[in-house]
Amino acid sequence: MNIIVCMKQVPDTEAQIRVKPDGSGIVDSDIKFVMNPYDEYGVEEALLLKEKFGGTVTIVCLGSERAIEAIRTGLAMGADKAVHLDDPAFEGGDAFSTAKALAAAIKGMEYDLIFCGKQAIDDDLAQVGPALAEMLGIPQIVVVTKVEVSEDGKKAKVNRQIIGGEEIIEVPLPAVLTAQKGLNEPRYASLPGIMKAKKKEVKSVKIADLGLDPNAVGKAGAKTQILKMYSPPQRESGNIIEGETAEETASKLATLLREEAKVI
Repeated sequence: MNIIVCMKQVPDTEAQIRVKPDGSGIVDSDIKFVMNPYDEYGVEEALLLKEKFGGTVTIVCLGSERAIEAIRTGLAMGADKAVHLDDPAFEGGDAFSTAKALAAAIKGMEYDLIFCGKQAIDDDLAQVGPALAEMLGIPQIVVVTKVEVSEDGKKAKVNRQIIGGEEIIEVPLPAVLTAQKGLNEPRYASLPGIMKAKKKEVKSVKIADLGLDPNAVGKAGAKTQILKMYSPPQRESGNIIEGETAEETASKLATLLREEAKVI
């Protein structure tokens, strides 16, 4: 099977995020960037399927030169090669314009299955995967927790998370699947894998290579615009209610809710 994994580089979940004074974005000069955690599940599942069926795993990433670090992480895990959309014209876009650029790059590739993370942890949009499937004209299943591909590689049985349970869906391939936590346990990159990753192909793709209008992708082609970013207001400290008994504590709580918070 030839499998594509769409990957995004995002700020580390442990990074201290600061908003620029003018609200135009975050200060990114001093924070660590990593592969989007949900994309890691996509990479791992692609590698498991490759181990079963053979074929290749290709990472496709849209991002600045900095994103090469996250790409190399995927290659060190075991992916075979990567395509890096690193033209400044691709940057600053929303889910629509990002999916448009990814679709243009993927249309010229051979694939049986495409994995995306269910969402990126920086913008939490969860829209690129579905938009990509629509632009490629193939089925999509989101929030996937289990994948079973048929022996002939023509279809897959997929479990997806829904409120209160799971759905089991059969889908013809190729299709786009967005990976949820629990799909697998992503492997760590081994030292030999890290060394091999340095020699694996990373194809740099510019907007001219895809024949796209610069006004159709990136910030120029976005359908939505972030007007301003700001940090949430600092939460006030809470009150600790003490009492000799549970009944006394509950009584004090009820009094505070009624007389101070005025919610009862």
